[in-house]
Amino acid sequence: MPKASEIKRNNAVEYDGKTYIVRDIERSVPQGRAGGSLYRMRMYDVVTGRKIDETFKDSDMLNLADLIRRPANFSYLDGDEYVFMDQEDYTPYNLHKDAIADEVAFFNEDTTGIQVVLVSDAPVALELPQVVELTVTETDPSIKGASATSRTKPAVLSTGATIQVPEYIATGDRIRVNVEERKFSGRAEK
Repeated sequence: MPKASEIKRNNAVEYDGKTYIVRDIERSVPQGRAGGSLYRMRMYDVVTGRKIDETFKDSDMLNLADLIRRPANFSYLDGDEYVFMDQEDYTPYNLHKDAIADEVAFFNEDTTGIQVVLVSDAPVALELPQVVELTVTETDPSIKGASATSRTKPAVLSTGATIQVPEYIATGDRIRVNVEERKFSGRAEK
């Protein structure tokens, strides 16, 4: 049983007799408290999709739920459903766009390392690799002689997401993006 401080985004936890997927975690350190941090977690019920916000002390113990991760590839979009194909047995998994709203901006047909999270054989979440490679489709022209300083500019990626990139990145460049931090993490290997 992990402590609340060890829980990460997209972990499945059992709380009040139900299974929840943790979508967002905010850590705060209240002034005047002897030590402990507080973790406010936004969680979604895997069965009903109902959202709850709960706050835990860093030492609170939580049960991880039994879940299965299956390697999959994005196959196609069917209305509001994203369809992923299991890489081993070709089972299709449908995930509603609202269930994976945070991840949609960081994958396309070429993304590898995607895992569909199943609870009781039902797809409930998507786990992306820590770093994905995407193409810059629109950004200001690169500045000749620009160094890798901390100056950045906005860039639109092939998935429609906008992130900050260094000035030397140009339209058409393939870059690596840290999905969890939603930040540029380097040029992609050619």
